[in-house]
Amino acid sequence: MNKKIYLSLACIAAINLHGQDLGQIDVVEKINNTVVNDVSQEEIKSADLADALAKKSPSISMIRRSGIANDIILRGQKRDNIKVTVDDSLIYGACPNRMDPPTSHVLTSNIASVEINEGPFDVTEFGTLSGGVKIKTVQPKEGLHGTIGTTIGSYGYKKGIISVSGGNETVKALVTYSKEQSEQYEDGDGNTLAKQNYNAVNGTGASATQYSQNDKDMKAYTKESIMAKIIGNISDKQTITISATQNRSEDILYPSTPMDAIYDDSNIYTVNYTIQDLGDFSKKLEFKAYKSDVDHPMSTEYRVKGATTSMTNHLTTDVTGVKMINTFDALEQEFSIGLDASRRNWDGGYYNSKDMDMGKSIDDVDTKNNALFIQSTKKIDKLTLEMGIRYDETKIESSRDDQQDNTYNNFNGNIVATYNSDKNTQYFVGIGKASRVPDARELYNLGSSMNPAMQLETGSPDLKETTNTEIDLGTEHKYQDGKIKAKIFYSDLKDYIYYRKTTAANRFENIDAKIYGLELSSAYYINDQFTFDAAYTYKKGKKDKALEGQSDKDLADITPPKLILGLTYDHDDTTNASIEFVNVSSWKNYDEDNGEQKIAGYNVVNLKAQTTIATNFEITVGIDNLFDKTYAVSNTYSDLVLLTDGTTSDVMLLNEPGRYIYTSLKYSF
Repeated sequence: MNKKIYLSLACIAAINLHGQDLGQIDVVEKINNTVVNDVSQEEIKSADLADALAKKSPSISMIRRSGIANDIILRGQKRDNIKVTVDDSLIYGACPNRMDPPTSHVLTSNIASVEINEGPFDVTEFGTLSGGVKIKTVQPKEGLHGTIGTTIGSYGYKKGIISVSGGNETVKALVTYSKEQSEQYEDGDGNTLAKQNYNAVNGTGASATQYSQNDKDMKAYTKESIMAKIIGNISDKQTITISATQNRSEDILYPSTPMDAIYDDSNIYTVNYTIQDLGDFSKKLEFKAYKSDVDHPMSTEYRVKGATTSMTNHLTTDVTGVKMINTFDALEQEFSIGLDASRRNWDGGYYNSKDMDMGKSIDDVDTKNNALFIQSTKKIDKLTLEMGIRYDETKIESSRDDQQDNTYNNFNGNIVATYNSDKNTQYFVGIGKASRVPDARELYNLGSSMNPAMQLETGSPDLKETTNTEIDLGTEHKYQDGKIKAKIFYSDLKDYIYYRKTTAANRFENIDAKIYGLELSSAYYINDQFTFDAAYTYKKGKKDKALEGQSDKDLADITPPKLILGLTYDHDDTTNASIEFVNVSSWKNYDEDNGEQKIAGYNVVNLKAQTTIATNFEITVGIDNLFDKTYAVSNTYSDLVLLTDGTTSDVMLLNEPGRYIYTSLKYSF
C-alpha cells in the first residue's frame, strides 16, 4: 500500500500535490524523532508555527500568548530548555516575557520541514537540554516555478503569498513574500481578545490594564515576511547557499499581559559552504555562518494606564555564529568532528512617552560560547550505534559593574542504540546527558520602577547551569495495514532553573526534579482511500522537594494527557478530506504555589478538505473547533508576567479561538 504516514498525525491534514516537485528538504525520520514535511504547502491557516506543531506532534503543546507568535512546550520543557534552529542558525526572542519566541521568527509559508528531536541526543547544537526543533526553509528548484495564493478566514483574517523560484544546475534562486493580518479572534462565548481582557480586570485593582476605548477594536496583528535564497554549485563537489529573511510585525495584542508589542522586527542571514570528497579524512567539509537580530518594543500605549503617559520596555537581541564540521570514515564507522562558536547580545531598557529614562531591563549582556563536538555512527549487522560528545566553554558578561560575570564549562554526551530485529520491527534505547546555561533574563533582569535607583534585581546572578540526564526507550512495528510506535522516557534534572512566585527579588533558583512519560502513535490503513490515526501522550513532573516556604511538589508546564484521533479520506490523486478529534484532560497536577491553576479539559473537532482544479489551482477549506467550544490550552505559571485582578491570586487565562472557518486558493506553475 503506497501511503506515507507520519505517526505524529501529520497525515491528518496532508495535502498531496501529486506529480509536483515541492523542492522540500527530506529529513529521514528515525524512531527517536519526528519529521513534519511540506509545512509551507499544508499550513495555510496562519503563519504561526507553534499552532501548526501542536497539531502535528503529540509531544508538543502550545502556549497561547496572542493571535500570532505563540510559544511551544516539548515534553514539559520550554524556553532555552529546547533548542530551536532555522537552517542551522540560532535565533532568540528579545522579549523576556516570551512575546516573540524563536518559532515566531519564521513563517509557515517559508518552511519546508521541521525535525523534532526529543531528549538530550544532539551534540551539534549549544544547549540542547531536553529536545530540539530544527527548521528547514524551502529550497529553490531548477526551471521556473511559482506560487500565488490567498487565504481568508474568520475574524477578518487575510493572507497573501507570492513565491518565484528558478535556475539551472549551476545556480538556483528563490524569492518569497507574504503578508497577513487579522482582527481579534473571538472565543466560543463570543469574546474578543480585548473583551477577555476586560472580563478579567474590569472593576478590579488592575482595571487600568484593560484596553482603552480607542484601541479595544484594533487589529490583533499585521505580519509580513520576505525571504531570498540562492544556491550555487561552484563545481561538482562545492556548493554554497546564501539566504536572507526579514520579518516585520506591527501592533501585536497580548491581552493577558500588561503590554502589547508595538512592532517586532527580525532578520536572519545564513551562509553555508560544503566541499565533498577532499580525501581519505574528509568526505564532506561544511562551513556555516549566520547572523540574526530582533528588535522588540512592548508598551502600555493601548491600555487605559497608557492614555496619558505610557511605558515601553524596548529590547534587542542579536546572535552571530560560525560552525565547521568535517565528516569522514574511519575504524569502520562514520565520524563528524565540529567546532562551534556563537555570541549573543541582549540589551533593553524602560522609558516613557515623555522620553524619560526609567532604567535598564537587561543591560547589554553577552553570552559567548565555544565548543568542540564529535559524533559517530557504527553499524554492526542489525545494530546501529550513534554516539556523541560535546565540550562547551561559555562566558556570560554584563556591562554593569554591579553584576557579576559567569563562566560555565560543560562536558556532555550520549549514546543511542537502534536494533532492527527484522525489516518491520525496530527497537531503540538512548542514554544522554546535556546541559544549558542560564540566560540573561534569569541572571540579570531588572524590574521596572518609576525610580531607576529603586529597581529590583529579579534575576539571580548565582544560578548554576541545568543538567539533564535521560534515558529513552522505544519500539516501532510496521505491519501490512499500518504501523505503531511507542516511546517512554525518564529525565533527571539537576539544578533545573525554576521561578519562585513568592520572592520579590532573585526570583529564579536551582532545584532538582524528574520528568517521565510515554508517547504512543499509530496508523491503520483501512483501505486505499481511508486511513485512521491515533496518538496519545502522558507525562508527569515532580520536584525532588518543594521550594522553601511552599508545599507543592508538582512541576510547572507539565501538560495533561492528550489524545488525537484522525480519519483521512483520499478520493483520488486530486481530492482528499480529513476529520480530527482532539481530547485533552483537565489539569490535575499543577504548581499552584507558583501561579498555575486548575483548567478544564476539552474536546475539539477539526475538518479539512482539499481539491485540485485544472492541474494548477488548489482549493482548501477547513473548520477548526467545529462545535465552537470555549477552552484554554496553556496555564499560568508565574515565569510569565500575566494579568491578575490586582491581587496575587487570580491570574487571567486566555481562551482559544471559537469556530474558525478558512479557505485558501493557490495557483502554482
